[in-house]
Amino acid sequence: MRLDLFRSLWGWQGDWARCAPELRQIGCVGVEARLPTDPYAQRALRQSLQQEDLAYIAVVFTGGDVVPHQGWTLQQHWDRLALSIDGAQAVGARFLNVLPGNDRWPLAKQVEFFGRAQALADAAGAICSFEIHRATSLYNPWVALDVIAQLPQLRFTADISHWVVVCERLLDDPADDLTPFIQRVHHVQARVGYDQGPQVPHPAAPEYARSLAFHQSVWERIWAAQQARGQAVTTLTPEFGPDGYTHLLPFTQAPVADVWALNQWMTRTEAEHFARWQASTATDSSVVSS
Repeated sequence: MRLDLFRSLWGWQGDWARCAPELRQIGCVGVEARLPTDPYAQRALRQSLQQEDLAYIAVVFTGGDVVPHQGWTLQQHWDRLALSIDGAQAVGARFLNVLPGNDRWPLAKQVEFFGRAQALADAAGAICSFEIHRATSLYNPWVALDVIAQLPQLRFTADISHWVVVCERLLDDPADDLTPFIQRVHHVQARVGYDQGPQVPHPAAPEYARSLAFHQSVWERIWAAQQARGQAVTTLTPEFGPDGYTHLLPFTQAPVADVWALNQWMTRTEAEHFARWQASTATDSSVVSS
């Protein structure tokens, strides 16, 4: 199985001529970024991606934004998803990373939403990877597991940092069995959270070693599940972000770390981590076969 690394454009401001060499230098093959809603902007994005020979993961929101519009109906969510699928396919996205639904809906409504959402993706021949994220339908693991029990065909994006802060703990207790979810993860967003926030100040800091180790253990379980089902390529996007995520000093509001530096560190670290994991699984296989 091959690891394809992507650069998140969350908070990025710059030009493609600079972005492409920067991401290639650290081993990325493409970008993960919001899908523009304007067709002209979509055509411009497609042209830029083609010129730089970059793969693309389209980030979309069925509720209109990261925090969904609270008054939107199921039909409005489905309509936005249908438009997003059309737009992502026009741009040439490898798949859609979908922030789905609304955390306020009861379980029956969540299941209805996801059933129709998956049907829209299937009808269009698109891959929708539904991201776990606060404020959305997948804001906590227990709701997600209840949805999976009724709709096992769904695929997911694992940003475990959100569940860590929602549950206010690392989910490493034997009772925290996330296996049904892990078996269905399509894509990983690699950000390290902790019990009081979705993003540690720096993942290399020794005081957050336990948080990093927990997240990496989850990613290894995801890779193992993907490899077991014959997946040829796994994708991972380091996603340390700015607004409200990067820690700031009081009064001055100066960031304690540079977002691009954090993502570079995470990219290189997870490339090395994946290589070690792959080597260890190959060794384990050879021992078993002998």
